[in-house]
Amino acid sequence: MSVLRLFSAELISIYRQSLLATGTGQARYFSSTALQRRSTQPGKEVTEETAVADESEPQEEAGDSTASKQPTDDPKDRSRVIPVETSIRYLASEAYRQTYQNDPVWKQYRRNHKGPYPPKLTRKTCIRKGRISTGNPCPICRDEYLVLDHNNIDLLKQFISSQTGEVLSYRVTGLCQKKHTQLLVAVERAMDRGMLTFDVPFREYDYSEYYPTKENNSSK
Repeated sequence: MSVLRLFSAELISIYRQSLLATGTGQARYFSSTALQRRSTQPGKEVTEETAVADESEPQEEAGDSTASKQPTDDPKDRSRVIPVETSIRYLASEAYRQTYQNDPVWKQYRRNHKGPYPPKLTRKTCIRKGRISTGNPCPICRDEYLVLDHNNIDLLKQFISSQTGEVLSYRVTGLCQKKHTQLLVAVERAMDRGMLTFDVPFREYDYSEYYPTKENNSSK
């Protein structure tokens, strides 16, 4: 019986050594670095649990730093709806004056096209699935704070000719077809509500066709 006990004790010791070599030994190796670091800090007890916690802290801090480096604002995202009141305040702000100076928003815009001559029509739309799908969006699509609405009179006036009083063509402004249609609707609504003044062509009428003359009245 004593021989069997000795043999079983040797097997158990070999098994424990194998466990220490595979898993526990690595844990003790990593915790030893934390033990050395915490041993230099006075007034703190050094245990294996605190050492393991210290080893996990730099990883969490690194994860937080990587998360903070990720961009939170996507410049091509157009899923957010900007109220027209915000757009009106933007047109009166200093940021707008520094960006566009005293020129209309379409003045400095240049279209990208193949060949020496631009196509007859502009692109259908610059925004697809809530994101800008082109590298050269039109003057309205590139600035999300420019909202086409019948209440935004200062923006609508920039697309109306001062000579003829008509809406400028998309060949001049460079608006995409979708925004140009929204512009036409907004201008018509503003005119119907009396927010935009427009000239009515003068017409001369021959009132003799509508009212009888004096000679006809005296003969009767």
